Amino acid sequence: MNVLEVPTVRVGIMFEKQIHFSLHGTFKDSRGDITTGKWKISYETGGIYLSNDLHSFQIEEGFALFPVDEKSCSFTLHDVTIGIGFHWERKEDQIFKGILKFIIEGQKITAINQLSVEDYLISVISSEMRATSSVELLKAHAVISRSWLLAQIEKNKAIGAAPKEYVSSVEAKGEHIKWYDREDHDNFDVCADDHCQRYQGITRASTKLVELAVSDTFGEILIHNNKICDARFSKCCGGMVEVFESAWEPVNHPYLRKLVDGENNPPGFDLSLETEHAAKQWILGQPDAFCNTHDKKVLSQVLNDYDRETNDFFRWKIQYSQKKISDLIRKKLGIDVGLVREFIPIERGTSGRLIKLKIVGTKKTMIIGKELEIRKALSASHLYSSAIVFETKEINGERVFILKGAGWGHGVGLCQIGAAVMGDKGYAYNEILSHYFVGARLEQRY
Repeated sequence: MNVLEVPTVRVGIMFEKQIHFSLHGTFKDSRGDITTGKWKISYETGGIYLSNDLHSFQIEEGFALFPVDEKSCSFTLHDVTIGIGFHWERKEDQIFKGILKFIIEGQKITAINQLSVEDYLISVISSEMRATSSVELLKAHAVISRSWLLAQIEKNKAIGAAPKEYVSSVEAKGEHIKWYDREDHDNFDVCADDHCQRYQGITRASTKLVELAVSDTFGEILIHNNKICDARFSKCCGGMVEVFESAWEPVNHPYLRKLVDGENNPPGFDLSLETEHAAKQWILGQPDAFCNTHDKKVLSQVLNDYDRETNDFFRWKIQYSQKKISDLIRKKLGIDVGLVREFIPIERGTSGRLIKLKIVGTKKTMIIGKELEIRKALSASHLYSSAIVFETKEINGERVFILKGAGWGHGVGLCQIGAAVMGDKGYAYNEILSHYFVGARLEQRY
C-alpha cells in the first residue's frame, strides 16, 4: 500500500434473484452509456437483464455503474435484508455512494458497492452504533473497524495464495464443528451485515461527530508484531473477553486475550471460566464489569433502534420445551438426534462460552461447535451468546430446558457496551483500545 493512497473496499450488499434500484444523479456504465432513474436487474436462464418501464436488455456479468459526480450522485437499493438470521431481521431501502456492480453467484445476483475505506467507515460507525455516541468511543471504533477490514483484505490474499484450501469445519463421527468468518465471501471483500460489519450506506444518519472521529483517526490502524490486528468486536462480552481461537480457526492472536472487562477483577468469583463450576458461578452471577450497565443514556449511544428491542444484554434466559428444542436442532443443523435428553458442556473458552457441546438424544448423540454453530442450533435466529448453562425441570409432565446466559455475541476483542461505558467515564480512545487489544500499538498506515 503506497503512502497517502486510500484503499478501496468491495462490499456485498444483497443477494437476490431480482434487485430493484434507483439512481440519483447521472451514472455511466462500462460502455460509457448514461443511466439514471429507476431500474430492475433480474437473473434468468442464460444471463442477467436490466430493465425499466421502457427498456429491457441483457447485460454482461460484472456490469457496473459509475457516478459522474461522486459527491452528488447516490443510488438506492430497495428491500435490503438486514440482521440476516437474527431476531430483528427485516427489509429496508438503503442509499449508497460510490460504484454499483452486479455479479452472478449461485443463480442469484449480488449487488456490490465499491468505495473508499474512509467513506465506508463513516457508514459502518453509524450502522454499528448510534451516530450520537461519545467521540472517544467513535474514534476507537473507527480504528478497529479500519484495522479489521484491512486485515481481512490481507487475509483473503494470503488464503488465495496458500497451497492448501482454507477449511472452516471439522466433521468426524459424532462430531460437527464449524466456524464462520469472512472467507465465506470469494467475490468481494466483506458483506454488509453482522456476519462482517454492519454497513448500511448513508441510510443511517451520520453526524459531524462521526465524520470527525474518522478524519481524526485517518489511516490509523492497530499493529502487533508488524501485522495489522484482526480487531474483532461484539455487542456485550458479559464481563469477560474471549480469545480468538474459541470462535474461529485455531490461531492465537496475542492481543486478543482473556481479560476482565473492568478496572479490577470482580471479588468473589473464580475466573477459571473454562471449568464448569466457575463458568456456572460467573454466568449466574452479577460481576462488576464495564458492560454490566443499565444506564439508558450510555446504551442509547451504542444501540440503534432495532438493537434496543433486546433488553437483556449482560444476563438473560430462555426456555424451551423438549419438543421445541429438538425440532430446532433438526431444522437448524439438519441433524436428527430424536428427542433431546441432555446437554453436556464439553469445552468452554476463557469467557465461559461453549466451544463444544454434546447433545444426547433418543436417536443419537452429537457434539457440535464452535460458538456460533451452537447459537444457531439453539435458537430460531441466533442465541445471544454461547456463554450458557442448562437447567431442566418438569412442567405438566413435559421436560423443559432453561438456558441461562451471559453477553451478546462472540465476546472477542472490543466489547461495544463496555467501551461505551469507558468513554462515558472519560477514557480516551487510545486507552479504550489498549484495554481490549493488549500489546497492540497505533500506526498511521496512509
